[in-house]
Amino acid sequence: MAFEYDSHKAQTNWQKHGISFAEAELVFFDPLAIHDIDPDSIGEERFIAVGIGNSGFLLVVVYTMRDDVVRLISARRATRQEIKAYEEGI
Repeated sequence: MAFEYDSHKAQTNWQKHGISFAEAELVFFDPLAIHDIDPDSIGEERFIAVGIGNSGFLLVVVYTMRDDVVRLISARRATRQEIKAYEEGI
């Protein structure tokens, strides 16, 4: 699986959320990760993945697909509600 991202966006994400895009990539290897369409996306089809990163925290990653490449847009720690949905397998 190939990943790409804007380096400025990655730095901004780190400063805002404390999550690196390198850690966000690991969510895609979580066999229990939940993927869904981002209902807030405008103009570009975006997706949301919820899964475990290498820190052991549950992460929420917004991404889009460009051909066979995952383009990371943002990553943050999951909220309590998102953690509950993940644990229930929703």
